[in-house]
Amino acid sequence: MIRVAIVEDDKDIREGLSLIIKNSEEFALDSVYSSGNEALEGMKSSAPQIIIMDIGLPDISGIECVKILKEKYPDILFMMCTVFEEDDKIFDSLKAGATGYILKKMPAVKILESLTDLYNGGSPMSSQIARKVIQSFSNSKPTKSVDEYGLSEREKEILALLSHGFQYKQIADKLELSIETVRTHIRNTYKKLQVQSRTDALNKTFGRTTT
Repeated sequence: MIRVAIVEDDKDIREGLSLIIKNSEEFALDSVYSSGNEALEGMKSSAPQIIIMDIGLPDISGIECVKILKEKYPDILFMMCTVFEEDDKIFDSLKAGATGYILKKMPAVKILESLTDLYNGGSPMSSQIARKVIQSFSNSKPTKSVDEYGLSEREKEILALLSHGFQYKQIADKLELSIETVRTHIRNTYKKLQVQSRTDALNKTFGRTTT
């Protein structure tokens, strides 16, 4: 089962998310924390594969917490959890190392679907946030040509669509492929680029933002 940790200061939301994870067949609750500092300490003896991170924590922010933890534990996937789609905060979270986000008001089934997508190599986010990610690369240049990474023509085609903000289903529809086939191509692309997320892949192939 996929191990999930939760970092959330609101008791009701923390317990609600915990219950969703406990009642799922695919995920197991690894650990629960009520603050960023508590999570930083707890990760020394914990081993989650995904961390659901609240953005607005009472001590250090969720964004700063992700940045610190991502440097120490690069293989952990981070899903930001927020009340509203606050564009700048979510965008800053992605730059810090998060891979997607969920809204606290989302139904349990949608939260679990987003976590599954994240684990399978996806980056659950709205098209609006995806566009902001792409725009951050517009004035920068890659340090290495995309042709030098050994990507197949199909992988380069899918990467180009990701760079324009296309979601998995949109890519599948456009290329007349199954979503699972698209996921397989993206996983292979990430492996060749030695990255863990869409944001990292686009950083590496289209240029790293300096902001």
